[in-house]
Amino acid sequence: MDKTYNFVADKSGIRLDKFVGERCPELSRTQAQKLIVEGHITVNGRIAKPSLKLDAGDRIDILIPPTPPSPLSPQAIPLKILYEDDDLLVVDKPAGLTVHPAPGHPDHTLVNAILSHFPHLTGISDSLRPGIVHRLDKDTSGVMLVAKNRTAQFNLINQFKTRAIVKAYLVLVKGHLTPERGIIEAAIGRDPGNRKRMAVVTGGREARTQYQVIKYINDYTLLEVIPETGRTHQIRVHLSAIGYPVVGDSVYGVKSPHLPRQFLHACRLGFRLPSTGEYVEFTSELPADLEKALKEIS
Repeated sequence: MDKTYNFVADKSGIRLDKFVGERCPELSRTQAQKLIVEGHITVNGRIAKPSLKLDAGDRIDILIPPTPPSPLSPQAIPLKILYEDDDLLVVDKPAGLTVHPAPGHPDHTLVNAILSHFPHLTGISDSLRPGIVHRLDKDTSGVMLVAKNRTAQFNLINQFKTRAIVKAYLVLVKGHLTPERGIIEAAIGRDPGNRKRMAVVTGGREARTQYQVIKYINDYTLLEVIPETGRTHQIRVHLSAIGYPVVGDSVYGVKSPHLPRQFLHACRLGFRLPSTGEYVEFTSELPADLEKALKEIS
């Protein structure tokens, strides 16, 4: 059944999409913009733009259509849960598991697995990415956060945007990386020669990556890497750009006889609990396939 709301603007100068987001907490600003563009929200009986500046006394009529059935289905995929409360899940994602449905991966994703554990997830956001606040590549393993309600989702997304969340990765690269501690600062954008890849490019988006050498193993270096920004494939692109490609990475790095996937593991994730503001950290042990690869190169 449709939901309807009627409001009168009590002051001038506020954007329509912001006004709707404030008066209807169940809607994100993006969802409000979509409803405005589709004509479900009118001002004084007329279709308007999301950016319209309201005048005091304007009448805003909002119609929220019913949520269409989710195309997602729960699937009983094994899932290692590190922590759970009323707001969120912390999971240890295995390599080979895509985070959410996408072309070529319609199901058997992390989202399908989580829905089996928590069916109500479909009601909180994007129909194909419910609860997802960040991603790991399919072949990257380790700690991931999933929101269980809209308030927590907005809180966690904001922590990511303000760089308040600490993400640390264990990474194996080819060669002896020196100095032992450093920061890679280079803008990242689409590779002009291959639009399916990312690259360090002039005019790209700011990207900054910290690294610390853990140990040298023959002609390899094991690193702890902390990306300060969250650009697509940032760690892999940055390390490749400075001449130390990620082992097992067939796109930006070097293939390895010891490993069928990239040596990239999200080992630590720190953030503030939406409910209390308490800072917490969760860790994930190095998976067996990466441990085996380290032994083989020693």
